[in-house]
Amino acid sequence: MNEESATVFPIRQLCFVALMSAVMCLLGPLAIPIGPVPISAMTLIIYLTMYVLGMKLATVSCMIYLLLGFVGVPVFAGYTGGAAKLLGATGGYLVGYICLTLIGGFIMERFSYKRIWCIVGMVLGTVVLYAFGTVWFMILMECGLGYALSSCVVPFLIGDLAKIVLAELVGQEVRKRLKAANLICE
Repeated sequence: MNEESATVFPIRQLCFVALMSAVMCLLGPLAIPIGPVPISAMTLIIYLTMYVLGMKLATVSCMIYLLLGFVGVPVFAGYTGGAAKLLGATGGYLVGYICLTLIGGFIMERFSYKRIWCIVGMVLGTVVLYAFGTVWFMILMECGLGYALSSCVVPFLIGDLAKIVLAELVGQEVRKRLKAANLICE
């Protein structure tokens, strides 16, 4: 790595982190309210962020999004924001995005973005996201597992599976093109 690329690449990384955080902030509020947890594109955006940034930087990007929402910027579903939203009954699903980026991103990187392992990483990360958010929901709402699963998980299973398939198809192509343009490296 020459001196020029040593200084340019971190700037590119920062730009991609900012870009993906901005995408989360722009698309995160768009949601369809169907119950306690709305349908949104956030898991799809996070899956794609893992392809573009990898585990560490995808996690940083996600944390920037969450921090902006925590301080009151209306970036959460339905154009909401604030500590009450992040720490409320459904906040566990928002905080669970960090688990998703860490687990999914780790598996994707560990197995060099091979198709099957990317799918496994996204599925396992999503399972942990569901588990974390559901336990959080159950504690704050003082409800049983059946109610939490039926209102916060089951309605999203097919949609998240479709998002995983779409992210796999699009993510591989985006990653390939960004590598060919020397915008990201392994």
